[in-house]
Amino acid sequence: MKGLILAIVIAVAGSCLAVAEAGDAAIQLKQTIALLGVEGRIDHFDFDAAGERLFVCALGNNTVEVVDLNKGERVHTIRGLGSPQGVAFVPEPNRLLVANDKGGVCDIYDANSFQLIGKVEFGDDADNVRYDNASKEIYVGFGSGGIGIINAIDGKQAGSIKLAAHPEAFELERQGHRIFVNVPNARHVAVIDRDKGEVITTWKTDGAFGNFPMALDEANHRLFVGCRLPSKLVVLDTESGKTVTNIGISGDPDDLFYDRKRHRVYVICGAGKIDIVDQTDANTYKALAKINTADGARSGLFVPERDALFVAVPHRGSQRAEIRRYQIK
Repeated sequence: MKGLILAIVIAVAGSCLAVAEAGDAAIQLKQTIALLGVEGRIDHFDFDAAGERLFVCALGNNTVEVVDLNKGERVHTIRGLGSPQGVAFVPEPNRLLVANDKGGVCDIYDANSFQLIGKVEFGDDADNVRYDNASKEIYVGFGSGGIGIINAIDGKQAGSIKLAAHPEAFELERQGHRIFVNVPNARHVAVIDRDKGEVITTWKTDGAFGNFPMALDEANHRLFVGCRLPSKLVVLDTESGKTVTNIGISGDPDDLFYDRKRHRVYVICGAGKIDIVDQTDANTYKALAKINTADGARSGLFVPERDALFVAVPHRGSQRAEIRRYQIK
């Protein structure tokens, strides 16, 4: 019996080690970029591919930090903001939009000079921002329940879509006309028809709440929703709205991304982990690895063109504020 127990223990340990090694081989820390003087929580990012720049919302610092990846350093700071939460870089006409919690203002900057050239006022709590290159429209979640639409060419508000409560992360279909929106206070995912400009249905998240981050696998009709209560990754079928499966993840997920090339999901969690979930097929998922980061490091950006996952680490105790670049193998 003792021999059997020992064999089981060795087998389990070997299995766990294999997962850890797979994770270590799959994603490696390659670069850290200091954000000295940045205090408080760090929120969402965007990326300028041509200029190799990251734009980072330093929410607690009331700034946006501009990071040059070629130089490996911060090169500019936009100051005087009101708890910036979301940011979008628009290559044409070279604009940077910053959504602020305080006052709900979306500021519009020239992306080279960083001069303020316009603003759109949503009243309160402007948050996540998404840019649709096909329609040249920018979508901004705001207030107690709305998605605002900004024309990227003239910087003017083009409309808004009503929701039941404040929106968190949302995803735009590229081959369709829907927007999928996390509405945690309403305990559902709202599905918007962009042509109609309205919510056409809502989906539940399998008994898990606090649905904040989201990613979309459009080819396989799968929506990934990160929930905090309890901490789960819920997979929804975007054709039926039904739950495909769910898998436990680390605490306080705030950003998640789908890697189409490797069929993986990366979940950035404030508990100090990057959870990597493997997609065997559209219906089958398994935990691949948990990568240690730092306490409170819960936001970031996956840049598939660079095979890179960027993670924001806030200043806490002896840990300085910084951006970490993890290279994906």
